[in-house]
Amino acid sequence: MKISRSRTSVFRTSYISTKSYFRAKPVFIASVRHIITLFKKDLLLEVRQQYSFYGILLYIGATIFVLYMAIEEPENNVWNGLFWVIQLFICINAVAKSFLQESKGRMLYFYSVASPADFVLSKLLFNSLLMLVMSLLSLLLFTLFLGNPVQKAGQFIGLVLLGGWSLSLVFTFLAAIAAKAQQNAAIMAVLGFPLIIPQLLLLMKLSNAAFNPVLTIPATTIWLLIALDSMIIMLAVILFPFLWKD
Repeated sequence: MKISRSRTSVFRTSYISTKSYFRAKPVFIASVRHIITLFKKDLLLEVRQQYSFYGILLYIGATIFVLYMAIEEPENNVWNGLFWVIQLFICINAVAKSFLQESKGRMLYFYSVASPADFVLSKLLFNSLLMLVMSLLSLLLFTLFLGNPVQKAGQFIGLVLLGGWSLSLVFTFLAAIAAKAQQNAAIMAVLGFPLIIPQLLLLMKLSNAAFNPVLTIPATTIWLLIALDSMIIMLAVILFPFLWKD
């Protein structure tokens, strides 16, 4: 009797675990589908309208041309500093308006068809792709007009992509918070300063090593930057549902 009871308990626990697994699997698949659908929506709107893309492209070209007229061949430190400053302003113009352009009626519709985590993850994914494209364009224009003093070109391109992704995550998270507040610019300035400064310091430390053939890019700093990015994604997924209810 004891053996039969133990067997039935084992069968029950295994049945419950498999049942919960098959329940969780369709939920995960539905969540991935929602994220892909919302991502395609943002991508199609950007392809059709193209206001932000050409506006940012004009900003990049005009800014780099002005720098070329002012300083034709800047030093390595100046080149590096100007590049990341322009990256910062590109990200503000490209990413910070992603939530502000959504109307109340459209947000109410998204509230009825998708979860807040799916919505914010789709925004993070789209803004990451947009910022990666803008980062490569700005690097190309910097190289054409201001030269290329980088000693480790391949590693620097990887840092540019990682930095563009990091900046897009931060400002997407800030735009999600500011979109639900009345004073949008003030909240983004107050919340963005303590979040963006550590990332800029890490990016400057990593990129300085790319200009010096003797120095090596520390792997610990790269993992620290990736850990900060992962923390921002977790904060966005955890905190955005509370803003979604408003």
